[in-house]
Amino acid sequence: MIENQVWLVTGTSSGFGRAIANAVLAAGGRVVATARDTAALKDIHEHAPDRVLPLRVDVTDPATITAAVDVAVAHFGRIDVLVNNAGYGYRGAIEESSDRDLRDLMETNVFGLIAVTKAVLPVMRAQGSGHIVQMSSVGGVRARLGGAPYALTKFAVEGLSEGMSYELAPFGIGVTIVEPGPFRTDFAGRSVRWADPLPAYEPVMAAERTRFEAQNGAQPGDPDRAAAAILRAVAMDPPPLRLPLGPESFAGIRATLTERLAELDELESWAADTGFTPAEPDAD
Repeated sequence: MIENQVWLVTGTSSGFGRAIANAVLAAGGRVVATARDTAALKDIHEHAPDRVLPLRVDVTDPATITAAVDVAVAHFGRIDVLVNNAGYGYRGAIEESSDRDLRDLMETNVFGLIAVTKAVLPVMRAQGSGHIVQMSSVGGVRARLGGAPYALTKFAVEGLSEGMSYELAPFGIGVTIVEPGPFRTDFAGRSVRWADPLPAYEPVMAAERTRFEAQNGAQPGDPDRAAAAILRAVAMDPPPLRLPLGPESFAGIRATLTERLAELDELESWAADTGFTPAEPDAD
């Protein structure tokens, strides 16, 4: 039941974050809407000033996270659902990607997510309930050309979140990993960064960059329908650990898992045979 629940959503200025916040409000819930620039939250706050608390959060700045959680609890008294949505895309070959760019990507997409989660967990443990929604991607299950840097972060989120689900279940806290395919957000536009191209990779990456950028504004998925699916999943008993979104995600994940199973079966006859062989007794 979403009505009267308090949802803290990071990256609420646009895209999935804004769609989720709007869906929660439409269902009668309350939203702690966070963004690096609170000016981007003015309209959603004005829409429901009694049920929206706009707060500045930069997930790479721990002080803003701690302050926001404290203010949220003081204002609403609890946090029922955390949506870790803040993040950005990064494309290019690994050799093209600077160490600084990769570390910055990890700081936002992984360590920022961890920092927000760790700040909220004491609140949820004290309540004896809560749910954490981790915005991953089909790119957290399968990596494709140009997507290695982004997959680095989303594969990390997948493993982290699956492990956390076992840690948190005894406290009544659930975890759902959301794996969208292509949705009409800014992900292929202003929210994606590209590595500085190397000439050697031009034959490999040029067509992929053109293909990826061409989908901006033409992605088949509707963020509002994604948000509705997320709310439905959180309300399930029990909620799913993983939630693929969109037919492209289901097809891609199914193909990847099928390929993995086929490879597992192909290799098992010899690669599983790695146990110790008892030593032959010495002959007298």
